[in-house]
Amino acid sequence: MDVRGELRINPFTGWGASLLLFAGGFALADRFQLTHGVLYRLAANDLSSAAGNFLWLTLQALALFAAVALLGRKTLGVVMILAGASILVNLTYGQILNEMIDPGKIAWLIAEAGRGGDAAAEFTRPFLFAGLQTAAAIGLFVATRAVLDKARLLPRRSWANKTGVFLLILPSLVAALANLGPDAAERNIYSGAVAVAFAEPPPPRAPVEWSPSSSEAPRHIVWLVDESIAHAPFERLIVPELEHIEHVDFGVSAALAHCSAPSNLALRSGVDVRRAGPRMDLRATPSIWGYARKAGYRTILVEGQTSGAPQNLLFSPELALIDELRNSAADMDTDREIARDLNRQLKSSSPTFTYVVMRGVHFQYSDHYPRGKIPSDSSIREHYKTALIHSKRGFFGSLLAGVDRDNVAVVYTSDHGQNFSTGALPHCSRQAAADEFLVPLVAFLPKRFSRNYEGGDHFVRSASQIFPATLIWMGYDSDAVQQKYDRDLNLPTARYVRFERNVIPLSSNDEIGIRLDVPLPGQPKEN
Repeated sequence: MDVRGELRINPFTGWGASLLLFAGGFALADRFQLTHGVLYRLAANDLSSAAGNFLWLTLQALALFAAVALLGRKTLGVVMILAGASILVNLTYGQILNEMIDPGKIAWLIAEAGRGGDAAAEFTRPFLFAGLQTAAAIGLFVATRAVLDKARLLPRRSWANKTGVFLLILPSLVAALANLGPDAAERNIYSGAVAVAFAEPPPPRAPVEWSPSSSEAPRHIVWLVDESIAHAPFERLIVPELEHIEHVDFGVSAALAHCSAPSNLALRSGVDVRRAGPRMDLRATPSIWGYARKAGYRTILVEGQTSGAPQNLLFSPELALIDELRNSAADMDTDREIARDLNRQLKSSSPTFTYVVMRGVHFQYSDHYPRGKIPSDSSIREHYKTALIHSKRGFFGSLLAGVDRDNVAVVYTSDHGQNFSTGALPHCSRQAAADEFLVPLVAFLPKRFSRNYEGGDHFVRSASQIFPATLIWMGYDSDAVQQKYDRDLNLPTARYVRFERNVIPLSSNDEIGIRLDVPLPGQPKEN
């Protein structure tokens, strides 16, 4: 005790206790950085990477420790709030996907921000657990400061606060200049957000080099891209409704990604599957909008999930090619209302190409059907089945009622499937399951087109084939289109390509997340 009766800690004990408390907080906050960047590297016998990552994390920890000791009380409070927010995102992301976050994944999170509420509702337990761990980490940092204070080890000079701020931001500056990683959890959300904000601007969309020559193009073409519709339940529950509607059921199709944003971007952009690779930039292609405009169609985007700016990595060069953005997001009956609106549009005389982002049945599934429809403790499959039936029952009949089918071509598919395994992330998981890629593919076509797909060949298509098939319907040369992109839907894909979350390069030197020559999901196994 000092003369005022306050508990005092001797300096030696103070340094030891404060370092132990801080190390506990840092290890808790950065457990995914330490696990993936150090322990997994050691397990893979990559000693140099493990040592380098550990040294870099240690230096960042020392910088934060110094800041905790040097910052003034008010500044430290602000820093702890900001650090806590970043740590919370890291721990939540890591517990759901079991991987570290980086700028490319931050760009994906920004693109998926509109689904944050759904994610929080679906993954309440990981969110709460991450919140408790974050509070514990910040509590240990605050306790570190308290011990240093009791041991009278806090500097009282005017330069201390400025020095603490400098040391706090120094690792981010060094990392940016020297391309070091991984960034510690208390800072990486902010440094990553800066990297995204100052990323190279999206490239201009390439011009369309061809001109359509056929006079058989339909007056209206519609792509219906549903949300989270798995092939098997759709085939079982919805396809029987189509018995009296002339259509082509291509059966199971393989999605281009198991996350919404990269899947939609790849669909809109078209994929040169034979020459695809980690250096490709899907933002630089002519896109479906450019081809539709060149063929004389008015281009329309119907957004059934959000209001305001469009989602799914749709940037200004692409948005400039869209003549009309129609926000249609409403309640759980949004898709049927979209069907009624499209039905009126398909009876007009002005040619249109329409890309529809449907509401679908994204988790949590209970948000997509009236409350009380089934018991709340029903299985996840029962919740999904009920949501799917509510979303799609009667949809296609309303869409096509009284429409001149000789002048309309409609493609229906989904951005990705679903994984119904107990405890699994339904889609966009770290180790994607085949079911996350298996989606329906149905077309409602004029007879002059549908006859090309008759014959009963049973093979799995890729969603990359929708783009060239549509260009052929628009009147573009079939051979040129299939050589540039992929084969028409009457043939197997030339090469299956699928994209990961980090599908957007932040600089010209970045590689994107892409898988090449992977097994085609749903392909029958050879005996």
